Amino acid sequence: MAKTSYVYILASGRYGTLYIGITSDLSKRVYQHREDAVDGFTKKYSVKYLVWYEVHEDILSAITREKQLKKWNRSWKIDLIQQENPTWRDLFDEIAV
Repeated sequence: MAKTSYVYILASGRYGTLYIGITSDLSKRVYQHREDAVDGFTKKYSVKYLVWYEVHEDILSAITREKQLKKWNRSWKIDLIQQENPTWRDLFDEIAV
């Protein structure tokens, strides 16, 4: 049975630095980013706000989508966020379990 996976975008603020990632546990992974438990890009640039995510039925489709989004230019990524979350509110409280 395939495990649900997620593609997500974090931002440092409205129109700020963006980070795209994938995970099988969205609330846990975003929490780790928020708490600086993960060394790297998100910690260095304070990218902590979940502004967009997408559910996938399996990890392979999530990986494919992540690669696609990472190839997009910045304005396309901003448009994607704006369509689903025009105020750039932090979606963490909606998914936190």
